[in-house]
Amino acid sequence: MYVNENLEEFKKYIKGRYVAVMGMGISNTPLIRYLMDLDANITVFDRKSEDELDKALCEEYMLQGVKFSLGENYLDNLVGYDIIFRSPSMRPDLPQIEKELDRGAILTSEIEMLLDLCPGKVIGITGSDGKTTTTTLIYNMLKEEGYNCYLGGNIGIPLFSKIDEMRPEDIVVLELSSFQLMTFKKSPDIAVVTNVSPNHLDIHKGYEEYINAKRNIYLYQNSSDLVVLNYDNDITREFADSAKGKVRFFSINTRLDDGVILDQNIIKTSHGKVRTQIIDIHDILLLGRHNVENACTAIAAVEDLVKPESIVKVLKTFKGVEHRNEFVRELNGVRWYNDSIGSSPTRTIAGLVSFPQKVVLMAGGYDKHLDYTDLGKYIVDHVKTLILMGQTKEKIKKAVLEELERRDEDIELPLIECNSLEEAVSAAYKYAKEGDTVFFSPASASFDMFKNFEERGKKYKELVENLTK
Repeated sequence: MYVNENLEEFKKYIKGRYVAVMGMGISNTPLIRYLMDLDANITVFDRKSEDELDKALCEEYMLQGVKFSLGENYLDNLVGYDIIFRSPSMRPDLPQIEKELDRGAILTSEIEMLLDLCPGKVIGITGSDGKTTTTTLIYNMLKEEGYNCYLGGNIGIPLFSKIDEMRPEDIVVLELSSFQLMTFKKSPDIAVVTNVSPNHLDIHKGYEEYINAKRNIYLYQNSSDLVVLNYDNDITREFADSAKGKVRFFSINTRLDDGVILDQNIIKTSHGKVRTQIIDIHDILLLGRHNVENACTAIAAVEDLVKPESIVKVLKTFKGVEHRNEFVRELNGVRWYNDSIGSSPTRTIAGLVSFPQKVVLMAGGYDKHLDYTDLGKYIVDHVKTLILMGQTKEKIKKAVLEELERRDEDIELPLIECNSLEEAVSAAYKYAKEGDTVFFSPASASFDMFKNFEERGKKYKELVENLTK
């Protein structure tokens, strides 16, 4: 019978320890229950008031001896803890946290502890764009091959409570954000970086901090580990210089001697100039060149673990992840797509170029302090009607108008400004004609109007489904 010795040591260590858990979010709820079963002395810290939290859940925790520190000054009570579990959205350099660390506390997170204690192979995926689709493709390819897999991180379920079930032959697949990676001191066995471009600059102190957070996914590997990098992205290509493990590139623009490449519409693996055909891109169910890149990324990650037949079967049948260039419906000859995940200019650009004709674009949302100059160029080239809303509508409008002014040609691009998603859908319904495509890809985060991009996408689909002839 297999015994996870690292996990057993952790269970002994945590018993009776003073544990601070930051936030009662989705990832921390199973963690709190797990720690309660291990007889830890737990305090939950949350900026929300008691009235804003789940009352039944709080009562359940309190019956088990869990304490709470809530409200605006919730971190004032962060004194005397052995271990602090940080939520992904919390910066690790807050003064109260740093003071506790100086005193001797350990700072970690649900996902970092999982990485420390998981007995099997871990594949971690990060990047500015494409990581959810790539993560899901990798997971599906491994499942098709017959592995027992766990999917977690930013997607799937919180996995820490599943740690007792995991065996050395299992594989854990994790989508990892820059926020989660900021405090990593251990890297996955297989690390994947899809690309890096400016993102989340409303929370990170600067682009360099964001890049360094991404770098942590491979920085602590050893020589037997693998890092998969995008050769076509300047930053990720340079990551190879600091990699300690084996480097495998993928590229859709360069025919590398070693790596996964796109060669005349065929994805191939290339090793020492020996190229093996995997799949014709026209057989991939997902639309768009960015999804060809996602396919190459996934193949590079699983090539040593999965037979080509399993890879091909997944790529021929995988319909995509919700809110990612997702077809919603066709009404009066107009096709409606939901790309609510499009929370940055680069994501929206990737979606725009996947359509063969100009689209009606609905964009705008919460301002993450990103540059929309390049998006303006693509909008002029790929959009027939532009519908804007949210905090970033003026930024996007400015980028488009400046691009139109730069060009010495007469380009007709109607621009409609709206105050809500409901108004924007109504405007798209009014302006889209038979044969058109309406593409909802905000190029911005959701937080000005919605809790997250999933809520935004579901609302969009609801509005579109309620449209009548």
